[in-house]
Amino acid sequence: MPLPKDLDPYANPRAFYGAELRRLREAAGLSQNELGERAFCSGTYISLFEAAERRPQVDLSERFDELLGTGGHLRRLSHLARQSKVAEYFADAAELERRATSICEYAPLLVPGVLQTRDYARAVTRASQRLASEETVEGQVGARMERAGMLLHTSPPTFWAILHEAALRVPVGGASTMSAQLTSLIDATRTHRHLTVQVLPFAAGMHPFMNTMVSLMAFADSPPAAYTEGAYSGQLTEEPGMVADIQAAYDLARAMALSPEASQVLLESAAKEHATHGNRP
Repeated sequence: MPLPKDLDPYANPRAFYGAELRRLREAAGLSQNELGERAFCSGTYISLFEAAERRPQVDLSERFDELLGTGGHLRRLSHLARQSKVAEYFADAAELERRATSICEYAPLLVPGVLQTRDYARAVTRASQRLASEETVEGQVGARMERAGMLLHTSPPTFWAILHEAALRVPVGGASTMSAQLTSLIDATRTHRHLTVQVLPFAAGMHPFMNTMVSLMAFADSPPAAYTEGAYSGQLTEEPGMVADIQAAYDLARAMALSPEASQVLLESAAKEHATHGNRP
């Protein structure tokens, strides 16, 4: 069982939560495994909270309060520690994304967030939040660009993306923005060996996910997880049976998609088409 790393408890709310959980657990004379067994989770899960490597869960924090007799202290702290730069429904998945060794994503209508250009991300954000201030929009775009940095890490996750052909055709932000986005995607697949992109063509017809965005994440030290997203909502699941079902559906979608080489050709063709439309008088 990995020990929690030493933290400055006052560095941020999550570090304070982790330090408090560790202090209260040790005061109760419980190991990470023992608290995990009583709270119906693993000792590894406890260690991730104490090391501030995972966002605390409100319902689990309530369980900790009951087990440790802390009168709602951890539940209150969890609300502070759960603050995030991304949408609340995606925040837990975003945390896991940073720890993943591999990510397999299916995108029905949009280029995956970590592969988006700034202009494309801005157009997507503005379209979904028309009444938001410029400050809010730019903050969310900045957070998305930070996520994109995962592909530049020294040891980046293996990233496999399946894009439906619709994501290549819808002119998000206009023709020039789309051309630049697809060109950036093409360049990324050539630059990063850990990145693979396939396109699921219109000709494939019906498929397992249709209008659902899916992300499957695998980890070195914990079971896999799956995240699905619709309009203004998302769901993270770590239930083994559900994750296995989603993985099987993803494997089918991968088999139905064009090969990476054929996908590259289609991406190049779509980028040229958007560039041509963008240059028309």
